[in-house]
Amino acid sequence: VAAPAPLLALAVALRALNCVLVRTSFVPDEYWQSLEVAHRMVFKYPSFSCRLFVILNIHNYGYLTWEWANSLRGYSYPLIFASIYKVLQLLGKDDVQLLIWVPRLAQAVLAAFADVKLYSLVQHLENAETAKCVFFCQLCSWFTWYSCTRTLTNTMETVLTIFALSYYPMKGSKMGNSWKYLALVALAIVIRPTAAILWMPLVFSHFLQEQRKAELILQNCIPVGLVTLGTSLITDRVFFGEWVLVQLNFLKFNVLQNLGTFYGSHPWHWYFTQGLPVILGAHLPFFIHGCVLAPKRYRIFLMAVIWTVVVYSALSHKEFRFIYPVLPFCMFFCGYSLKHLKAWKKSAASFLLLSNLLPALYTGLIHQRGTLDVMSHIQQLCHNSDQSQAFVFIMMPCHSTPFYSHVHCPLKMRFLQCPPDLTGNENYIDEADVFYSNPLGWLNKEFYNDTLLPSHLILFNVLEQEISPFLALRGYEKTATVFHTHVPQGRVGSHISVYRRKAEMNH
Repeated sequence: VAAPAPLLALAVALRALNCVLVRTSFVPDEYWQSLEVAHRMVFKYPSFSCRLFVILNIHNYGYLTWEWANSLRGYSYPLIFASIYKVLQLLGKDDVQLLIWVPRLAQAVLAAFADVKLYSLVQHLENAETAKCVFFCQLCSWFTWYSCTRTLTNTMETVLTIFALSYYPMKGSKMGNSWKYLALVALAIVIRPTAAILWMPLVFSHFLQEQRKAELILQNCIPVGLVTLGTSLITDRVFFGEWVLVQLNFLKFNVLQNLGTFYGSHPWHWYFTQGLPVILGAHLPFFIHGCVLAPKRYRIFLMAVIWTVVVYSALSHKEFRFIYPVLPFCMFFCGYSLKHLKAWKKSAASFLLLSNLLPALYTGLIHQRGTLDVMSHIQQLCHNSDQSQAFVFIMMPCHSTPFYSHVHCPLKMRFLQCPPDLTGNENYIDEADVFYSNPLGWLNKEFYNDTLLPSHLILFNVLEQEISPFLALRGYEKTATVFHTHVPQGRVGSHISVYRRKAEMNH
């Protein structure tokens, strides 16, 4: 069932507005696993500043995190943004603001198409009224609003999941297309290997109900698998310079070795007690009601949600975004519930809209915005005459801010490193931890010689008092204070301070 054009126009307009109203940072991966990689792919050695490169001794205009050095990530996803950057470069429009916003707008348009696909799917499975209710729930979801325009692999996985679902051969439905849905699932797995978890029960269920099982495997599964895996292998061969199977490395690291715990661990029940209730928010009672009401044939959707959450619960490192791809399934049940509320439908819809509006606007516009706002202070250094003398040191928990993708000029920049140890050294401590154990001592040791000193320091206000002797002695003055969050925690302060070394000290 084709969705009406006005609906698509509405979805695109809403998601474009959504994109503009999300000015905060969520997790480092939205830059470091996509835009930073893409920026380095396209602008590795920009010709416009070769002389500057020699002066600054910058060999690579960009930075790749340890995952790329160890081939845990594939280039298929960053290639999308690299293509956008390349087009902007060829048009001579590679302005830093366009490099920041065009990828996000592209993600927003994809999200809008996914919203409409969800509507069409429900309209086919049920009717237009239920489809409208599901569509409304999807557009209301505060977490979807917060995440769907971000350049995260989880976002792309969610979009591809909705697209794949729209071709999934449901029991008793004539709409399915095995080839199309399997191709989209395979693409999701190439971009984020853990997408396989969500699709296991769905593919298995399809296999059980399929009459022509051998045909399904030989004519659909194997060709689709070979083509997508082959394309992924060739793409990574081009950029890594050697044959690597990144999906295997990714699963080995995150699942078999469980090294994700380096980034924190949570109790087994976290997704059930916090993860899912938080991302569902006010939709939670509707989800539960919808699960009880929905006919038997939709149990497979619920199974997919429960199975995914259970499997992710077995891994010790947990994040809200990991279960984002189950949200469209949940919205199906929420919409089903809303449609059957009859007399209460209008009141329930108003409640959903209002209760999601506040968290959507607060998390999108206020919470954790400083790490993006501070980039404009760094961008200004690109236009200064003494750009070659500038050296920015970001003294924050590592990967707090984006990097060259949000600066787009070959400034000398540095941040605290924190790669996990892959050699099995039990006494290993990363640079960021060494720094935070004694910031003042670290700075005095690292910058023992005045010629090594950064011209600019970016730091959270919680660090200021501790390193104030260093700042005073080396002649740093505060030039800006940027708001970051109302809930500072540990190393993350409420504000970010920008310090500049006084001119007379620089000479």
